[in-house]
Amino acid sequence: MNLGTTHVLKRELVDVPAAVRAAPAPCVPTFADPFALRLVDPDTDDPELIASWMSRPHLAETWEQPWSAAQYRVDSQARLAGTYSRPCILSYDGNEIAYVELYRAAKDECGAIYDSDPWDMGFHIATADTTLLGKGIVSEWMAVLAERIWELEPLCTRIVVDPDYRNTPMRKALAKRGYEDLGEFDVRPDRRIALFAKSRPLRGS
Repeated sequence: MNLGTTHVLKRELVDVPAAVRAAPAPCVPTFADPFALRLVDPDTDDPELIASWMSRPHLAETWEQPWSAAQYRVDSQARLAGTYSRPCILSYDGNEIAYVELYRAAKDECGAIYDSDPWDMGFHIATADTTLLGKGIVSEWMAVLAERIWELEPLCTRIVVDPDYRNTPMRKALAKRGYEDLGEFDVRPDRRIALFAKSRPLRGS
């Protein structure tokens, strides 16, 4: 999809098997209080909000996407138009706290570095409010997210996360929530990640 930019869906793989292309867009779970998750609406002030978050020093370092609101608007439109990814806003206690991307891992650049399945899901989270970091709030949401994905997507057997390799707090949170550390990988000359994966629990476990 060419929207006249070089940043849009940079991570999406185009040359993929038919089974991967056929997998539907990732589910967007609903949550009980205190969490809430909704799709980004490009026709509102959401792109401005995301752009302001991504310009904060801690996110500018780990996400390296200090884009303009116009760029985030185009990016969100492209995600919503396809089946690769869904852009979302996460709230806690009624306050919007983070930008989230849910994606099909086999359609993502990280899908090329492990034995990915068409129905695998992944997520990225950019927590804007630094006062919430280190308190277990985001970690708790990640645990609930996995449970909700298992409920909604019976064909999904694995969830992956690929934070920047320097993102020590995220790596610790993933390990705490049962994600296996698969190692560090250079997915592009300018991007090194730490890949984590969580498998669907066996029945009765």
